Amino acid sequence: MAKKTAIIIGAGPGGLTAAYELLTRTEIHPVVLERSRYMGGIARTIEYKGNRLDLGGHRFYSKSDRVMQWWFSHMPVGTVEEAKDVDLRFLVRQRRSRIYFLRLFFDYPVQPTWETLRNFGFWRAAKIAASYLHSALFPIHPTNNLEEFFINRFGRELYRTFFKSYTEKVWGVPCAQIRPEWGAQRIKKLSVAKAVAHFLRQNGKKKNGSISHKDIETSLIDEFLYPKLGSGQMWEEVARKVVAAGGEIISGFEVEGVEMQPGCVIAVSGKDDAGQHRQFAGDYFFSTTSVRELVRAMGEGVPAEVREVAAGLQYRDFITVGLLVKKIKLRDPDGVSGQLIKDNWIYIHEKDVQMGRLQIFNNWSPYLVADPAQVWLGVEYFCHQGDELWRKTEQELCKLASEELAHIGVIAKEDVVDATVARMPKAYPAYFGAYERFGEVRKYLDGIENLFLIGRNGMHKYNNMDHSMLTAMTAVDNIVHGLTTKENIWEVNSEFELLETKAK
Repeated sequence: MAKKTAIIIGAGPGGLTAAYELLTRTEIHPVVLERSRYMGGIARTIEYKGNRLDLGGHRFYSKSDRVMQWWFSHMPVGTVEEAKDVDLRFLVRQRRSRIYFLRLFFDYPVQPTWETLRNFGFWRAAKIAASYLHSALFPIHPTNNLEEFFINRFGRELYRTFFKSYTEKVWGVPCAQIRPEWGAQRIKKLSVAKAVAHFLRQNGKKKNGSISHKDIETSLIDEFLYPKLGSGQMWEEVARKVVAAGGEIISGFEVEGVEMQPGCVIAVSGKDDAGQHRQFAGDYFFSTTSVRELVRAMGEGVPAEVREVAAGLQYRDFITVGLLVKKIKLRDPDGVSGQLIKDNWIYIHEKDVQMGRLQIFNNWSPYLVADPAQVWLGVEYFCHQGDELWRKTEQELCKLASEELAHIGVIAKEDVVDATVARMPKAYPAYFGAYERFGEVRKYLDGIENLFLIGRNGMHKYNNMDHSMLTAMTAVDNIVHGLTTKENIWEVNSEFELLETKAK
């Protein structure tokens, strides 16, 4: 009997996990089609003159034991010193993310400290507390949009102070126009009460050295794993193992067509980086490409209403300006003069700049920076393809990032040494536009028996890296056990505790 083939669109965490799982658990031959030359999708790492930058930053932690063990099977944990001569090492890194607002630092999530009270001022802090109490006693029901979700969870005053302007900078639309599912998936159970409880717990006991986060909300973790050479290093290693085990990865390939028969996919086609048209037939098909592109590639055979909804799905795009500087001006109040602040990234809530976040790559891994005496920054912008920001040239973007950082007191312009730009289209699937009718698209695609939607864009669902991996693992589980359901794939990042119970 001829070996069966699985065609996998996309070499991000979902696609590569699916390929590896198929190779190690089945006799199915995986063929991964990737449009870029990088492995890892949005979790890729880009090298520039010996410096490495991640698109968005990806902490390796999960409440899933299955995911954690999977990562450990590819990369052991070591100290910064142990990793000096061995590339394949996870480093245990301290998590620190803060909000930069009013040219001051606030802990994220906001913590009940004297520094927070001093930064807010007594009157604003009192209004935040009263507003939170009011929302706790009189929540908005039903919750129709993201604005109401934030108000219920944090109170109207804290929402107006922090969440509103930043979230609208990220998405480019008012919070009242965004579905509440985004908050439910990204923030989950985080609340003011949880943040306060975590603060008291962490200040009342010593650390035990564990990197398990099963009982801690994602936004509250204190440490995480991170590959020595960036998040993309994990996916480059997985890709290497996939090829070594007999799988195929074809980069530089753009999928343009999906050929159908009633109830199933039979092949995908497109052009390789040499411009040659190629077709790949298969028995199973995994898609991590955007739902909009997938349905478009299926052509006129798709019902008109499904094509209409898919074409109306929206995305938010992403630009990172890598900025190499001699030093930064920001200092912690208790820090040593000349010492780098410890933040992994900083949420920029200042309204007079366009940037959304600032990464300090030195603090993710010292090995991301060619010269440890310099500071390697990632200045992040959220935009739409084709808008004014996206159309700027690399030189214009580097100038903008330098000027904005200088304007808010992070650097001096004369300290900029070098800069580069990385663009990531469709970084974030949007929960507005045609999303209200997404169920129509899902129902049609789930009805195609040998097609599995996995990953963030593949499901038009704001999944973290571990969630994308779990969707791939679950899809392969279904193949192994002969299950036709797709519901358990969609449960990932929706009913997480239920999924974990089933996986044990």
